[in-house]
Amino acid sequence: MMRSTLIGALALMALTAAARADGDPAAGEKVFTQCKACHQIGETAKNGVGPNLNGLFGRHSGSVEGYNYSDANKNSGITWDETVFREYIKAPRTKIPGTKMAFVGLKDDQKITDLIAFLKQYAADGKKN
Repeated sequence: MMRSTLIGALALMALTAAARADGDPAAGEKVFTQCKACHQIGETAKNGVGPNLNGLFGRHSGSVEGYNYSDANKNSGITWDETVFREYIKAPRTKIPGTKMAFVGLKDDQKITDLIAFLKQYAADGKKN
């Protein structure tokens, strides 16, 4: 009995760890509250202090129509993917010196993973995938 309980507990822990590795979009939405002062996402998103973040992953830095990017951002040569975003969000001005983004950075790896899961839900048109 104890052995099967232990096996069940270990299986549950493994599933929970795997789910956290992929990120939790609901937790990422809470992290996104830090971003809302400058960025919008979703079907009604507009550019504000920062560009809208619809369809972020796979697009080139400095390419959202109607947003006035810094030259540093436009000329960075970055295509956003999880690895690049993770580096950027930890220290934006280190990853892209000269960026207009004033955010000092998000250091917690799990919060970044959750934020990525949240952002990845949105296609370029702002609809959830």
